[in-house]
Amino acid sequence: MRAALIVVLAGVLAWFTYWQLERLGSRAWIAAVARAIAWAALGILLLDLSCATPADRTAPPLVLLDGSLSMTAAGGQWQAALDSARAWGTVRLFGDARPAHDTAPDFGRSDLAPALAAAAASDRRLIVVTDGEISDAADLAPEALARAGIRVFPRAAVPDLAITRLSGPARVTIGDTIRLEAEVRAFGASPDSVRLEVRSERRLLAHRSVPLGKEGARVVPLSFSSAGLSGEVLLTVAVVGARDSEPRDDARLWLVQVTPTPGLVLLASPGDWDARFLYRTLRDVAELPIRGYVRLEPGRWRTMQALAAVAPEEVARAAGNADVLVLKGSAPGFDRRSPSRGTWNWPSGETGETVIPGEWYATAPSASPLANAFLGLPVDSFPPLLQITPIEPAPEAWVGLTAQLARRGADRPIFVGESHGGKRRVTTAADGLWRWAFRGGSSEQAYRALVASTLSWLLGGADSGAARARPLRAVVAAGRPIVFEWTGAGAPLPLGISLGPGGASRRDTLRFDGAGRAELWLPTGRHRYELDGGGAGTVVVDTWSDEWLPRPVALSDREAPGLSLAGVSSSRQWIWLFGLAVLALAAEWLARRRLGLR
Repeated sequence: MRAALIVVLAGVLAWFTYWQLERLGSRAWIAAVARAIAWAALGILLLDLSCATPADRTAPPLVLLDGSLSMTAAGGQWQAALDSARAWGTVRLFGDARPAHDTAPDFGRSDLAPALAAAAASDRRLIVVTDGEISDAADLAPEALARAGIRVFPRAAVPDLAITRLSGPARVTIGDTIRLEAEVRAFGASPDSVRLEVRSERRLLAHRSVPLGKEGARVVPLSFSSAGLSGEVLLTVAVVGARDSEPRDDARLWLVQVTPTPGLVLLASPGDWDARFLYRTLRDVAELPIRGYVRLEPGRWRTMQALAAVAPEEVARAAGNADVLVLKGSAPGFDRRSPSRGTWNWPSGETGETVIPGEWYATAPSASPLANAFLGLPVDSFPPLLQITPIEPAPEAWVGLTAQLARRGADRPIFVGESHGGKRRVTTAADGLWRWAFRGGSSEQAYRALVASTLSWLLGGADSGAARARPLRAVVAAGRPIVFEWTGAGAPLPLGISLGPGGASRRDTLRFDGAGRAELWLPTGRHRYELDGGGAGTVVVDTWSDEWLPRPVALSDREAPGLSLAGVSSSRQWIWLFGLAVLALAAEWLARRRLGLR
């Protein structure tokens, strides 16, 4: 209808132009017809008119089959779902971003939304075959789901014991206590208690009897010494001695790096209140193993945890291998010998620096890496600092805190950061920040956020021994990718990686996206990797997956709606229409030339 209206309007305008404006009469009928055809074609193209095209009723339906691991979990109906899907139409697996190479259900997620969006381009009938346990049910577009028929093959309810969560440190120092936390949950009928074990290879490291109680769930702390362990240690936390229907979720893996030296070292000389509160807060906010050493008398160091005497050589060794070195007060020589990626200096006048005592009230500039730590907090109303050490920041340095004496006079920088050659350094030129933590409330939260933000910025410095990429998580669930993060200088570049013993079994390339992350899909098991240009490590794909755990069914059976499956064709897809417009314009130009017109 709209196309006919455009054709009539184009003809009227062409007649009006040649008969009324130019008054050429019937001798210009060829030019008028050519103009009418050209304007009609251009009008249809400009308005992008569309028309329905008949659907191919002979084409088999497109069947989206759930290819996640949950389809083969205990009580699942994978074979029945697969046989039915093949009988109903052309099968396409869905569940994850990884392309499917066969019909094996090995996806670690049950994401339906991307597959539905892709199927929207097809005019074929659509059927979704699933167990109903969809991961992104809340993200499904109603209009996309409305055109699909749904066939649900739900899992049968079976009793199951599972470790649903596991957390712990990624790195510890030899002799430290390794503390893991596991959540054990029962689905369906369960025993009163179960036995939980932690093993390394074949060595039993810890065990506990866990009462599940009426709720059928319990968070269990597990502690054991790292003595006798070294390097990359793969720990297995498992429920043993209990019979259930799904054994693949009874155990989880955790990879921990046991190193001779800690990742974060605090040297305090003297051991004042600022040093004590800083050490306690660093232990709370940092995931790195931490050691604190305090010098209470000349030449003698003690640990800050137990005040046990330690040799100066041990202190020097720890400081020389730390990722981040914190120097509170005077520790001559340690800063120069440390290759750490970040150094936090906190002078207090011990080496002759000028100090200005008084009540110094801090304020937080809005432009610094620490700005978010003080967002919405009244920093200038926090307890005053005791003294400051005047410093002069470099032109390229950032200032995280300034202070005024009794809220009068000029602002003096007291918290400054700078970066040189990939190494980062923070200088705190004030004493009395411990009063923020001691007071509690918002000032204590600000102090913790200040320490956490400073440590995060310092760890962002270049590590001379690090590779250009590192895995975000060393252990991932079955069916999930290992995600590498770019840590090298400059923009991310494709990076070659070798996998297997000696890096000789498989070659691949990490291709990073705009966020500096690359995904690598690996089979279940432990994999040793080596990166081109240096860097190696271990990554693990666990047999555990949250797809094994029973979840609510989000979809229900529904017949395909009685909607028209006709396709839509846009006028801009008709190439011949562009050609018609060009030919008509050329014909008008020739006709006007024969009439002596331009």
